[in-house]
Amino acid sequence: MTVFAAVDLGASSGRVIVSDESLRLSEVHRFPNRPVRVSGTLYWNVLGLYREVLHGLRRAGRVRSVGIDSWAVDYGLLDSAGELLGNPVHYRDGRTRAATPSDRLYAVSGIQFLPFNTVYQLLADQLDRAETMLLIPDLIAYWLTGEIGAEVTNASTTGLLDVHDRTWAGGVIDELGLPSRIFPALRRPGDPIGAVLIGDSPATLTTVASHDTASAVVAVPAASERFAYISCGTWSLVGVELTSPVLTSPSFTNEAGIDGTIRYLRNVMGLWLLQECLRAWGEPELEPLLAAAAASRPFAAVVDAGASAFLPPGDMPARIAAECRRTGQDPPADLPAFVRCVMESLALGHRAAVRQAIELTGRQVEVIHLVGGGSRNALLCQLTADACGLPVIAGPAEATAVGNILVQARTAGVVATLAEMRALVAATQRLTRYEPGGDGAGWTEAAALLQ
Repeated sequence: MTVFAAVDLGASSGRVIVSDESLRLSEVHRFPNRPVRVSGTLYWNVLGLYREVLHGLRRAGRVRSVGIDSWAVDYGLLDSAGELLGNPVHYRDGRTRAATPSDRLYAVSGIQFLPFNTVYQLLADQLDRAETMLLIPDLIAYWLTGEIGAEVTNASTTGLLDVHDRTWAGGVIDELGLPSRIFPALRRPGDPIGAVLIGDSPATLTTVASHDTASAVVAVPAASERFAYISCGTWSLVGVELTSPVLTSPSFTNEAGIDGTIRYLRNVMGLWLLQECLRAWGEPELEPLLAAAAASRPFAAVVDAGASAFLPPGDMPARIAAECRRTGQDPPADLPAFVRCVMESLALGHRAAVRQAIELTGRQVEVIHLVGGGSRNALLCQLTADACGLPVIAGPAEATAVGNILVQARTAGVVATLAEMRALVAATQRLTRYEPGGDGAGWTEAAALLQ
């Protein structure tokens, strides 16, 4: 019997997945998530997303519970009547390009500086008519139930949540001149939100870890605490799980996880680089390109996958070529060489983030769990194992939806602890292990080139 439905909204696509109590998953609806540029501003088509969510939930049929997760930082503003003031602006829009880091913000929120963080978007926005700010999952939840609130794992990405007590950072909000009225009451994963009518049957909308990475980390099939994780999709979120924040380096972020955990991580550009290359090339079939890339010459060219030049949409191959020339390298000569460059550059980004996380936290790491869509990319998984010198366990591919469903399952009494959730994932989901190969000298030389 289907009992849970996960609405998982990613930065490039969305899906509705249903599951029974044994984590037998079935995707009932998948849809693209394409931004729209109007008069120079890049927006999300949030009303189109809502329409697709409704369609997916109708196709899900009779369910006990629904949970919603999405990408972080972006939001919608409501007026005093509860109406949406305008389409949410995409985080890749250039309106926050001039944002600068703040030591004060990091000390309070523990959030790595990224120019598109919610705090900088709000400072660039018009808030005079705004009564409520809702992050994307909270906005969809409001439209489904009429209930207003903010889920804490996603709220932690805004840069305006106190990392110590997980409440809105009122002092910082006031210092920045932001209106405190727009920040709604906080919810925790597992809290019921309200009833949503699907077909003829009401279901409970349950608060999950609504930041997609937070849900993905719930689904990491770890058997001990000695692991690092890479939640790999459009972005690669690379880090370790802690019980308290570490505020010694603003190059790492301290995001809230479930059960009081901290997701200590760094943002690496992720498969966005590959996605944009494929788009520029006219969407060729990926698998033959990956096979050819695997046979291409190693370390012919590498780039810093975290470089700000790669953040906007556009001609990614041209930007990669320009970055190669800037660092004294010949650009890739053909499509497989470009793909090899991207895969090795991402693996180098993973290596740097894992090593620094270990250094800053003192956490012992024996294995890397790579979850999300990137776990299907065998070349990337193997190169990550080689670069890091650690085994990589890849899967589950739908980690975000699995984590979403696991929180609903715990609320329903199916499982009780995070350890039980992860054991259930390990027992039911397809996982692949990649052992590191090579002596690591090539990776050391390539990493030195990017320093």
